[in-house]
Amino acid sequence: MAKFYITTAIPYVNSVPHAGHLLEFVQTDVIARSHRLKGEEVLLLSGGDENALKNVQAAEQAGIPVQEFVDRNAQLFLDLAKNLNVQFDVFQKGSSPEHHLSIQKFWELCDKAGDIYKKSYEGLYCVGCETFYTPDELNENQECFEHPGRKLETVAEENYFFKLSKYQEKLVGLIEKDELRIVPITRKNEVLAFLKNSLQDISISRTNERAKNWGVSVPGDNSQKIYVWLEALNIYQSGVGFGLDEEKYKKWWPADVHVIGKGITRFHAVYWPAFLLSAGLPLPKTLFVHGYLTIDGQKMSKTLGNVIDPFELVKKYGVDAVRYFFLREIPSTGDGDFSYEKFETRYNADLASGLGNLVSRVVTMAQNSANTSLLRSSGVSANNLEIQHIIESVNKECAEALEEFRFNEALESIWRLIQFCDRYIEQKRPWEESAEQREVIEDLLFALSHIAKLLQPFLPETAEKITEQLKEGKGESLFPRLRQV
Repeated sequence: MAKFYITTAIPYVNSVPHAGHLLEFVQTDVIARSHRLKGEEVLLLSGGDENALKNVQAAEQAGIPVQEFVDRNAQLFLDLAKNLNVQFDVFQKGSSPEHHLSIQKFWELCDKAGDIYKKSYEGLYCVGCETFYTPDELNENQECFEHPGRKLETVAEENYFFKLSKYQEKLVGLIEKDELRIVPITRKNEVLAFLKNSLQDISISRTNERAKNWGVSVPGDNSQKIYVWLEALNIYQSGVGFGLDEEKYKKWWPADVHVIGKGITRFHAVYWPAFLLSAGLPLPKTLFVHGYLTIDGQKMSKTLGNVIDPFELVKKYGVDAVRYFFLREIPSTGDGDFSYEKFETRYNADLASGLGNLVSRVVTMAQNSANTSLLRSSGVSANNLEIQHIIESVNKECAEALEEFRFNEALESIWRLIQFCDRYIEQKRPWEESAEQREVIEDLLFALSHIAKLLQPFLPETAEKITEQLKEGKGESLFPRLRQV
């Protein structure tokens, strides 16, 4: 059986999950489910980035021990996944003893390659990104582009550094040849443009004092903690047994796809492969980079009070309605906007009046037609050639879109089939007694069974409900229409 290993990014647990995490979790789950449906053995990994300075600061502000703080917030990310019907096979916590052993092994391999050295350094540090920036990497106010309005810290200390510059040409070659594939191509081009500049070696440790003695100790030097990006990225390996279970690691590594947000592209497309090259380990095959989510056209911000609680969203509208909006409305490789007005308009048009209405109409007509079996006995074709052709076309379009992570385009294709069925009903009028009534209803049932199959990766709960309605012949409302103000 072919294997497929996919990961989400490893979220910081300094705060509760937000709608951006919802987007990434659902996108990753769609990819994983599509490969399971191919008969592949799939492992989907996420985890908690728990050894970051921002977690220590947030725990201090909350007045609780750091371990208790990260445990509590990590559980919220697991709860969100469960609420979204996202199936994590592994959730690897950065504070686990197993991960600590794994990252120390990883460090030792890079050190053995001669790529780690110690020196004094002074620079501008963004706690939000957990990284140093040079002045030319900042905005006009000398702030990080990812965290405008937040003052950077000037940090001077003795650190361990990694010889990133050593791998510059190798990285360019791997990315240009798609041996490390970056999707979409715009992100690939951004990484290559970054790599055309002179790469600087990077700090890969923090003093115990600055780390507040929290994190993973540098092997052989208990005065330093391993820097968050080297440490946290190794969760992708420690979660599948690196340094712990060699057989498991060889089975699953390298990752087939890392799903990440655009703000951490450099860390995954430059730092991470360089670390792996240094350690003599295989590189991940593909980075799928999604965009950001805005709320009513503005960046999510606690100050603006526009942060969307994903738990409340699912509770109010239902899991598949939420999955549908984020997969259909948000461009998979670009930025997208959420508003309650957009959500409810999309819900009523596509789910209530579109898919839900079609299923209800067809199942009801089948119930009212005494001579019509619910599912075609052969299950391999429809009477109408046009229906056969559009099903074949949509199947192909969906498969191609999923290969390129274009979830919105895959759903557009499925809805093209739904809209065809609506027109077919109006043309054939199968509620009227006629010689071809049975065949028309059978054709529609056949199309519905394919719609359910196509929806399995995207709306798994709805796909199952449609299948059950077809088997039992009971037409129940899938998406009750919302009242909009």
